[in-house]
Amino acid sequence: MRRPNRTQKKRLFLFSKHKLLIIISGFVAAFFAMFILVGMLTSIDPNYRVASNTVKKWTNNVTEVHFLSLMMMENRIFKEALPEDQTPIDMWKVVFELGTNVRMHDVRSLLGRELPGFEMYDREILIAGEGTDYTNLTVESTPPLDIVLEEREATTPEEKDEEKPVEEQEKTTGDKDVVYIYNTHNRESFLPYLPDTDEPNDAFHHEVNITKVSEQLAKDLKRHGIGAEVDETDIGAILNEKGWDYSSDSYTASKEVVEAALTDNREVNFVFDLHRDSIRKDLTTIEIDGKSYAKIMFVIGGDNPNYEKNYALAEKLHALLDEKYYGLSRGVEMYGGAGRNGVYNQDVSENALTIEVGGVDNTMEELYNTTEVFAEIFSEYYWDAESVSGSNEEDE
Repeated sequence: MRRPNRTQKKRLFLFSKHKLLIIISGFVAAFFAMFILVGMLTSIDPNYRVASNTVKKWTNNVTEVHFLSLMMMENRIFKEALPEDQTPIDMWKVVFELGTNVRMHDVRSLLGRELPGFEMYDREILIAGEGTDYTNLTVESTPPLDIVLEEREATTPEEKDEEKPVEEQEKTTGDKDVVYIYNTHNRESFLPYLPDTDEPNDAFHHEVNITKVSEQLAKDLKRHGIGAEVDETDIGAILNEKGWDYSSDSYTASKEVVEAALTDNREVNFVFDLHRDSIRKDLTTIEIDGKSYAKIMFVIGGDNPNYEKNYALAEKLHALLDEKYYGLSRGVEMYGGAGRNGVYNQDVSENALTIEVGGVDNTMEELYNTTEVFAEIFSEYYWDAESVSGSNEEDE
């Protein structure tokens, strides 16, 4: 009988022990490396972190067709779920776009990094109104806070001749204010009333400003039976008091105001933030039937995860405006991405909109003509929606 080789057995045992030691050491090293990496990622300067909106931008072009194409690589049965008007995507193209953030179908994604100032065109037009293209989208004036707060001379705007109320309203919200109107950039003013300047970046005033447009819109809505509340908070003063920046902190300041208002009044269902554009009069004014109006533009925050609901409202209002007052609405644009706010407080409600009313050269008469029309169109939308909602409740 052959005796077992003790030396060989011992060597096998030592080899197994050594391998086990390597595995344990590797696990411990990986464990601590993970904590070190997480610590580094959370402690570095925020400017160098990968922000959530950056990840969103990376995946912005990933649609259901992309996912179906991925699954088709493993199981051809998923081809049956592909829409008839769609073809499977080229996965190499998708990998290239995700890896480089350069969209093959959109040259702006490349030129925006190479040409100074070209990134302003890197926005999406959801609906192009009459004459709207990438060269005449909204321009937001963001001067230093001291320019915004500077004391300036201003002439008194003309008052609106109050017309007779519309016919007795069959429907009314009564004492309920269902619309909340506020102004994040409440000191945005208009050059026709600032005799000492013709520079758009200086068009700011503590009294003669966009808040007058908000007040008039509330009056016009009430003439159609819709209660509206207008916020009178001076956001510029809040920024100054807290030492905040006008460009980056205005929406933070106004959001606190809006959230408090929505908490106090649960009846509010629509939230409108009114601004005035900085582009010139030829792009912000239209004449319809001999009457001059300030054009409006709906702006949707693309970094709001629920922006589709806000967009649905803007889309409907634009269509109604185009039906009766063609060209008054410049359309709907989506604004967001790195270095921008991208939410604009529209996450407070699925019916929250940012509305650019006119531009820096428009007169109050033109602006008030527009609020009158917008109130008319919005009231049609509102009461139609209420009728549908009431019918559904009766059916239940």
